Amino acid sequence: MLNSRLLALFVVFAPLSLSSFGGGQAIIAAVAYQSVEVHGWLTQAQFTDMFALSRAAPGPTTLIAALIGWQVDKLVGAAVATVAVFVPSSILFYALTRLWIRYQGTRWSAAVADGLAPVTVGLVFAGGAAVIQSAHMNWIEMITAATTALLLYFTRTGPFVLIGIVIVLYTCLLIEYPQLIS
Repeated sequence: MLNSRLLALFVVFAPLSLSSFGGGQAIIAAVAYQSVEVHGWLTQAQFTDMFALSRAAPGPTTLIAALIGWQVDKLVGAAVATVAVFVPSSILFYALTRLWIRYQGTRWSAAVADGLAPVTVGLVFAGGAAVIQSAHMNWIEMITAATTALLLYFTRTGPFVLIGIVIVLYTCLLIEYPQLIS
C-alpha cells in the first residue's frame, strides 16, 4: 500500500509537471514552497543545497524532484517523485505536439504561442526569486548575480571569465570591507 508521504510526493509533483512551461526552472518557486513551507520535507538551506546540486548535475532542473523524494523516503521516494515530475508532462507534451502539428500555422496556434510566452517568463522569474530568497543572499551577492547574468546575456564573455572576475572582486570586498558582506 502506498504510504501518505509517497502519495503527497506524487500529488505535489504531478500537477507541477503539467505546469512547467519553459522547463523545470518555471516550477522551482512552487517546488520550494511545497517542500519547505507546506510539507516541511526540507529546510530553506537544504532546498538551496539541493537546488544547487540539481543545477550542477547534467540534466534538467527537475532532477531536484528526485533529491526531494530521496529526502522524504529514500529510493522509493526518489522514484515516485521522478515519475510524478516527468510522466504527466511527457504525456501532455506528446498529445499537444500532435495537436500543434495538426493546427500549425493557424491563428489559434499563434495566439497560444503569444499567450504562453509571458507566462513562461513570469514562472522562470518566480523560480529565480524563490532560490534567491531561500539562499538568503545579501545585496552585494544579488547585484553580483544580476550583473553576471546581464553580462552573460549581452556580451560574448565566457562564464569562466566572469566567474573568475566575481571571485576576485568578492574576495577584495571581503578583505577591504568585511562589514558589507555580513
